[in-house]
Amino acid sequence: MRAHLARVDAVLIQAVIAAALSFAHLHDLASAAGQHGWKAWAYPVSVDLLLVAAWRRLRSGGAKAAGWCWFFVALTASLGANVATAGLLDLGAVPAWLRILVAGWPAVAFLGGTLLAHTAHDAIGEPVPVMPEPTDPEPERRPAIAPSSVPVPTALVDHARKVAAEHRARTGAAIDTPTLRARLGVPAQLAEAIAAQL
Repeated sequence: MRAHLARVDAVLIQAVIAAALSFAHLHDLASAAGQHGWKAWAYPVSVDLLLVAAWRRLRSGGAKAAGWCWFFVALTASLGANVATAGLLDLGAVPAWLRILVAGWPAVAFLGGTLLAHTAHDAIGEPVPVMPEPTDPEPERRPAIAPSSVPVPTALVDHARKVAAEHRARTGAAIDTPTLRARLGVPAQLAEAIAAQL
């Protein structure tokens, strides 16, 4: 138990450190791209929330294509900020294309989060349409098949004889094919083949 707790504690500590570093890199990049004050702090929150929403979609067992798509979008934003602030980019002279990407990120994050949240809700909330069970066509619309060509197990014929005898004893009349079919729960062609052997 202690070993398990030690492993969990180590994982949590590592996750907190990684999240804090990634959070700081995203903040620094947003600030260098002209997003100052509270806006610079909102960028890492939006990236992390999109990652969490995508991860929840992947864990939910629903449609995973959208989850993977938005997970990689958020992961690319996070990794891009980490790499950009690692000394490969002069934060004092951020290129215009990067400023455009940073400025456009809120719309991307909003779109991804909204699609993930609402699609997951709709998939759970909508009832699954129930397809009607296929029914056998009416006898006049079926291609004619000779009853003798349908193989009938001997045990089924014996059971049908008992059903037919019980029907005659109860009603005083011979059992017809539709009634026999309903009592046995068999397809129409098989019922006809059985009736031919009674």
